[in-house]
Amino acid sequence: MPSGRVHNFINLGTFAVLGAAAAYLQRERLWPDPTFTLTPAMTLNFTWAFLVGTFLLSPDLDLSEGRVDSKRRWGPLGFLWVPYGRIFSHRGLSHTWVVGPLTRLLYLGLIAAGVWALAKFALPQLGLGWPRLPQPLPYKVLLPVAAGYYLSQWLHLLADGVYPDHDFRHARRKLRRR
Repeated sequence: MPSGRVHNFINLGTFAVLGAAAAYLQRERLWPDPTFTLTPAMTLNFTWAFLVGTFLLSPDLDLSEGRVDSKRRWGPLGFLWVPYGRIFSHRGLSHTWVVGPLTRLLYLGLIAAGVWALAKFALPQLGLGWPRLPQPLPYKVLLPVAAGYYLSQWLHLLADGVYPDHDFRHARRKLRRR
């Protein structure tokens, strides 16, 4: 099982190769769909989501009771991930291909909702105005963000030896034992 540094090296190396390949394909007009081009905004959204998924929302946050690089990078807010580590066992649901990355986003969403509710109560008490809720992201933003985040997660899982059919093979083995 790779260390956190090896995971980061794999992710950043893959990111560099993908970026170089995309730039080359677009420059040489070999892109599969000539009507589709990567805009700077799409590239930026993909990049920041990939980096957040690599450095802040790693699948190893399910080990957050110990010293995990992803938790450490949250600085003083790293304690927020300790309950996540207690909820999810290492290499359990948090290390699945679709649901695992969603668990971290939902957990973060619950924390944000708690902060929002607290602010909604406290700000009027302090005589401050209340900011509006953010609007839903358009698909041109959401698609590169989801692609960047999920790619960073999937590279981590591949490095850990968790393949897309892992859950099916595991369930099939359990059924055979019965």
